[in-house]
Amino acid sequence: MIKKLDILIIRSFIGPFFATFLISMFVLVMQFFWLYIDDLVGKGLDIFTILKLIMFVAATAVPLALPLALLISSIMTFGNLGETFELVAIKSAGIPLLRFMRPLVLTSVFIAGIAFLFANNIIPVAQLKLATLKTDIIVAKPAFDIKEGTFYNQIRGFSIKIGKKEKDDSTIRNVVIFEKTPGLQDNMLLAESGIMRVTADKKFLEFILRNGWRYEEKGPRFTINTDYVRLGFKEYKKVLDLRELQMSESDEQNFKYDPKMLSIRQLNKAIDSLDKVNANLEKLNIAQISPILNFLKYIDTGWVAVDKAQIKPVKTFAETIPDSVKLSVYDRAINQVNNAKGSIGVMADEYANKLKSLRYHQIEWHRKFALSFACVVLFLIGAPLGSIIRKGGLGMPLVFSIIFFVIFHLFNTFGEKFVKENVTSAFVGMWLSTFVLIPIALFLIYKAMRDSQLFNQEFYYRSFRNIRKFINSFRKSKSAS
Repeated sequence: MIKKLDILIIRSFIGPFFATFLISMFVLVMQFFWLYIDDLVGKGLDIFTILKLIMFVAATAVPLALPLALLISSIMTFGNLGETFELVAIKSAGIPLLRFMRPLVLTSVFIAGIAFLFANNIIPVAQLKLATLKTDIIVAKPAFDIKEGTFYNQIRGFSIKIGKKEKDDSTIRNVVIFEKTPGLQDNMLLAESGIMRVTADKKFLEFILRNGWRYEEKGPRFTINTDYVRLGFKEYKKVLDLRELQMSESDEQNFKYDPKMLSIRQLNKAIDSLDKVNANLEKLNIAQISPILNFLKYIDTGWVAVDKAQIKPVKTFAETIPDSVKLSVYDRAINQVNNAKGSIGVMADEYANKLKSLRYHQIEWHRKFALSFACVVLFLIGAPLGSIIRKGGLGMPLVFSIIFFVIFHLFNTFGEKFVKENVTSAFVGMWLSTFVLIPIALFLIYKAMRDSQLFNQEFYYRSFRNIRKFINSFRKSKSAS
């Protein structure tokens, strides 16, 4: 039954929660734009595209913004109640801490459920749309996306490297352009300087190159009848087709198999399939290697000769081979070993990739549950912490919120990294932050239930003063003796 105390606590919580949630969303969205600012500036994006990008980014940030908002708002709520002595009045009426925490515990569980449903049903779609839109934006205008000192290969058939770009973003220096051809080798252009610009119709990228060389080799493959051509130039114009890179709707099929784009049901199916593949991989490897190593079926024969009472070793394998065929036998053995080595290397790479894919799917499976449960854990930290510090507003609560959220985020990142590097299991890695924070939450609840002076400056000042008095009295007694 809902009582007036429950309504008071919930009303005190709702305002700070929505305010801190919007602030958290804003910070996380700005973090995304800060990371991708170089890929977005100068692309001539329309308002509709920018709004879509903000919407998809905001949707993907919800599972991380909810725990942060719950942490800050719970500290603010109980801090405000403590600062106005409402907590004192409630406790003096004989109501324990856990009782007036109960409505917000249920609220945090409800929010955790919403976070899970959002992560399972909305986030995969938002991640898919975001990846597609981000790819379209990045390749929309390569003239702005070509960076100094790195090869740009988004234009089909070409790989471009620019040593330096001037402030006008058009004058370039130390230009290298590889033209990929199906022939003998790639053609290459080298130039000291030039001008790079997109045509008015946005369909072509023009290079006006100066003081350079063009290298080209012509002729049929696998022969020595080829011609090597080197052409020096004072000015050379190269035009690249950009029509396939214009802002368009990319095919979502290219991204939908990423683990981040899958729901729990799809992840379960993918993990089950990967487990079966890994289980059958050993049998498949034996079946592929056995035909190459024919001697395996004779491995227990021909090595010793039995002579009545004693066993006499036969000649070595090399001594039994006639000199006339020894070279061919060695060559054949080396070829078989190389073939086996190549097959084993391919299968080992395939097995490593399957295990890596399995770990990434398990990471996303556990992430949906771990981030949702983090809402409850961070609330259980924030509520007793607010009742201990008894400070409202955005000052002290924000400081403690940042500290505990950084701890949560660091252990979450470390755990995910450990799983990706196969240091630990997906369960341990993705729940590492929860395992670390739950004891802290229980400790804070224990202290709050006993009106601990854990963050009271006066308490620590008095304790330090008593310790100092004890040390001084000890020194005096020692000097007197």
